[in-house]
Amino acid sequence: MRADRLPPRLSLLMAVLILGATPAGAESLVEAYQQAYQTDPTLAQARAELSAQMQDKPLARSALLPHVGAGAGVGFNTADITGFGAGPINRAYLSDNYSVNITQSVFDGQAWTALKQADTEIQASAAALTYTEQQLALKVAQAYFGVLEAQAQKHVAEKQKSLLESIYKQTDATLKIGTGDIIAVREAQARLDAAKADLIKARNGVAVAQRRLQRLTHHPIGVLDNLGHYEAMGPQPDDMTRWVQSAVKDQPLMHQAEAQLQTAHDQVEYNRRARWPVVNLQGIAQHSLGSPFPGMAMNQAGVSLNLSVPFYQGGHTSASVQQAQAQTIASVDHVASVRDEVTLNTQTAFLNLKDSVAQLRAAKETAASAKVSLEGTRKGYEVGTRSIIDLLQTATDYIRAEQNYNVAFYNQIIARVQLKAASGQINMADLEAVNALLDNSANP
Repeated sequence: MRADRLPPRLSLLMAVLILGATPAGAESLVEAYQQAYQTDPTLAQARAELSAQMQDKPLARSALLPHVGAGAGVGFNTADITGFGAGPINRAYLSDNYSVNITQSVFDGQAWTALKQADTEIQASAAALTYTEQQLALKVAQAYFGVLEAQAQKHVAEKQKSLLESIYKQTDATLKIGTGDIIAVREAQARLDAAKADLIKARNGVAVAQRRLQRLTHHPIGVLDNLGHYEAMGPQPDDMTRWVQSAVKDQPLMHQAEAQLQTAHDQVEYNRRARWPVVNLQGIAQHSLGSPFPGMAMNQAGVSLNLSVPFYQGGHTSASVQQAQAQTIASVDHVASVRDEVTLNTQTAFLNLKDSVAQLRAAKETAASAKVSLEGTRKGYEVGTRSIIDLLQTATDYIRAEQNYNVAFYNQIIARVQLKAASGQINMADLEAVNALLDNSANP
């Protein structure tokens, strides 16, 4: 079976195990996910909850298997016996006894329903674990590219500061030789001060983004591989209906809700079977020694078939059935609510991915146009056809275009992962496909 055909939770787990130990600092997306997979407390909690839930089946099965017990006792007794021709008997004596008993269920309707119910509860817990793993993959991808985007924006902020600094020096120089304008100098100074503040903000943004990623990996953040050049890609296939259908089928949240609904149905049946008779086969072997008559001992063994039929329990059975039926109705509504949520999330992610393609292309063209416009305005300023205000404004537009391009550049990749996660289909192959776009030699 190919990796992309494996169930999402299994394929993620297998890939993490195959890749083995990771270095101290995350460098690639896959390495970051490995570290998060091994250390994330939410995922560890989901694993522990599934492990605990797995014990429901042997617990339910135990009601259908033999129960064996033993007992023993020793005591001091006094007896005063009258009515015998020899006269009254007054004795003090020691007694001891021990026994072994075994009980085997022959017919117990509730026990069989509980065994079936344990399976659906395990399925719900397993689906919850799969969802947690998929969400962790999404969070790691978002945090990883969040760091890269923050670093790219810091690079643009540094470029902005350098650009405005050069314009300010040029404007100040013209003022000193008597051909400049004090208003232009102050405007350039104001833009430069704002650029310095933007750079501080950008540096802080990098620190915050790194801490978000570190919170997931629980490892120091090293030098991350950056995105190289790539082609924008929309949904594959480009059919929203098919994505929604796949999401309703594959999304672990749907599996969990459906398993919880089946558990609710089983609970109704379990409560109804409280009215059913219970049949047990019981065997006992007992020895007792000690009585007012010295030397008397008793050994006995027996087998019995016991029938218990509850006729009336104060209305408990009827009330519990009605309660379980109401909870089943609530579970039906919960499934419908989850289906609506999964549908909306998938549709939103689908449209966002399509939009991200157009946004990236537009941002790329805008950035290229802004760069040409800046170069033209700079030449126009040098020959006297454009003012310093024109140059400052064009420089600001160019920097804004670069920032918007960075947002679109990283958002396109994240949108791909978001659609896979929304539809419940994200697996290690998806992370590796995105990881293949990374280039440790690429500049921000």
